[in-house]
Amino acid sequence: MNADVPAPPATPAEAEWFDSQRRWTQGRRRMLMLSLPLAYLVFLGISVVQNSRGAGEIAGFVIIAAFVAAWLTLPLVAGGRRGFWIVYGVLFALFVAELPFGRAATFVLCVFITLITVAKLGRRSVPIVIAFAVAALVVPVAVTSWHVSLGQSFADVTPVAIPVVALAMFASLEVVRGNQALAEARAELATLAAENERIRIARDLHDLLGHSLTTIAVKAGLARRLGAVDAGRANEEIAEVEALARQSLADMRAAVSNYRDVTLTGELAAGRELLRAAGIVADLPRAADVVEPAHQELFGWVIREGLTNIVRHAHASSCTVRLTPSSVEILDDGVGGGASAGNGLSGLSERVAAAGGTVEAGPVQPRGWRLRVALSGAGAS
Repeated sequence: MNADVPAPPATPAEAEWFDSQRRWTQGRRRMLMLSLPLAYLVFLGISVVQNSRGAGEIAGFVIIAAFVAAWLTLPLVAGGRRGFWIVYGVLFALFVAELPFGRAATFVLCVFITLITVAKLGRRSVPIVIAFAVAALVVPVAVTSWHVSLGQSFADVTPVAIPVVALAMFASLEVVRGNQALAEARAELATLAAENERIRIARDLHDLLGHSLTTIAVKAGLARRLGAVDAGRANEEIAEVEALARQSLADMRAAVSNYRDVTLTGELAAGRELLRAAGIVADLPRAADVVEPAHQELFGWVIREGLTNIVRHAHASSCTVRLTPSSVEILDDGVGGGASAGNGLSGLSERVAAAGGTVEAGPVQPRGWRLRVALSGAGAS
C-alpha cells in the first residue's frame, strides 16, 4: 500500500472522530476566508476618527464591532434561509446606522453585503449590486454636509469595487458549481461503471456456467445409464464430467476477472459434444472460417446460449446451425422452449445490440424454434 495514502478508519468511533476533525478544519477554513476581507474596515475606522468626536466616535467603532460579529456568524446560519436573512438584515441595518459616523467610507460595508448577496441570489442579485454601486457614488455627493464631489466619490474606489467584487464572487461560484457538477458526474459514471460490471459478471456467469452445468448434468445422466451396461464408457463420461467441472471453475474465475476465452470453433466442438450426450442429432458446421474474424467471439456466445437452451428446454431430436460471414442461425425441431430462457436471451440481446446487430427468436412451422443473429451487412439466409 502507498505510504502517502492514509488508512481508512478501523472503527465507527474513529470514523466519527475523523468526521469531526474534517468539519472542524472546514469551519476554520471558512472562518479564515471570512476574516481576511475585514482588513478593509481599517479605512472605515480612519474615517470615523476623522469625522466623529466623543460619543459619536465610540458609537462608530461599536457599530463596526457589531458588524464584524454579525459577519462572522454567517457560517452558523448559512444553511438556514430564515437565519441568513436575519443576519443579512442586521448587517444592512448596521451599515445604515454607521453612515453618520463613517460617512462616505461607510459604503465599504456594502462590499461585504454584496459578497453574501451574490452568494445567496446569484444572477438575481444584479439589481441589488447596481443599487449599492449607484448609492456609493451618488449618496456622498447628495449629502452636502459631507463635502464630497462626484470626482472624489468616484476616486473613493468603492463604487467600482462593488460591481468588481460581485463579478469576482459570481465567477468563483460558477467555478465551484462546475467542480461540484464534475464531481457528481464522475460519481455517477463510477456508479454506472460498477452497475455495468455487475451486469457483465451476472451475464457471463449465466452464459458460461449455464452451458457447462447443463453439459455436466447431461453427461452425468448418461454415465448413470451406461453404468450397468458399459462401465468403460461410463468411466469416460465421468472423467469428462470432472474435466468440465474444472473448466467451469476456470470459466467463473475468468468471467469475474473480465477475461473471456470464447471462440466460435471451440463452441461448435463443445456444442457437438453436448448435443451428442443429450441424444440430439447435430448438423453443425465443421469449420468457422466463413465467419468474419471480428464476429467469431460473439457468434461463439450465440452458439453457446442457443444450444444450451435447446438441451434444457426444447425436447428436440435434431438441431441445425447455419453460418454466414455476418449471421448465425440455430434451428431445432423441439417444442419451442427456448423462448423461456429469460436471462440468457436477454444477455445475448445485450451483447448483440452492443455489436450493432439484431436478434430474432421465435417458433417455426410445423414444429421447432429458430434463433437468428445478424450483424451489420448480413444478408438474408
